[in-house]
Amino acid sequence: MVAAAAHASLLVFAKEPTPGSVKTRLAEAIGAARAAQIYRELTALTLAHAVAARRAGVIDKIELWCAPSADSPYFRGLGTAHHCSMHTQEHGDLGARMTDAIADALTRADAVLLVGTDCPLLDAHRLADAAALLAHHDAILGPAEDGGYVLVGTRRPLPFAAVRWSSPHAMDDTTAGFARAGMHWAALPVLWDVDEPADLARWEALHHTLRVTAP
Repeated sequence: MVAAAAHASLLVFAKEPTPGSVKTRLAEAIGAARAAQIYRELTALTLAHAVAARRAGVIDKIELWCAPSADSPYFRGLGTAHHCSMHTQEHGDLGARMTDAIADALTRADAVLLVGTDCPLLDAHRLADAAALLAHHDAILGPAEDGGYVLVGTRRPLPFAAVRWSSPHAMDDTTAGFARAGMHWAALPVLWDVDEPADLARWEALHHTLRVTAP
């Protein structure tokens, strides 16, 4: 396993899997209930990868950042099962919430990696690659095929101003902010995530081989 950045924490951004509030683009094709179940499955897999990375020494801690609140039976169950610290995402757009979470986490860690729950390929080995790359850069990004990104890592607070979220411009807008801030950054290999109906076949094939259950 590749050596990790010193004292790195993994921040997992997750939503309460209420039908109609998660995976809305998928829900248009497969229904809100099935889309919410897929979100549960992806969250379970993300946390399984996180625990494997912690066990391998890639990261020190897992922080579960919850919306709308960490104080729910679902999130409390996840925190207990995976030994995560629990946090509630602040209000505002995704950039504001990520800015607040990263700044808060950096008071407890030398570096942070932040992921959502959309990319099932972010296993312990890829998280190790991310942590190793972060040891030599101010920030790193894990690009997604759709122009967004599936991971951001940093050793200092990040600017997320004027980012067009959920668009093909999110990666470029974020790196433009890094350039304005004079940050030295690097990118990981491009991965796919599960957002659109076209992504379902890849997810279902992968999920069948993993046999991860969703709480």
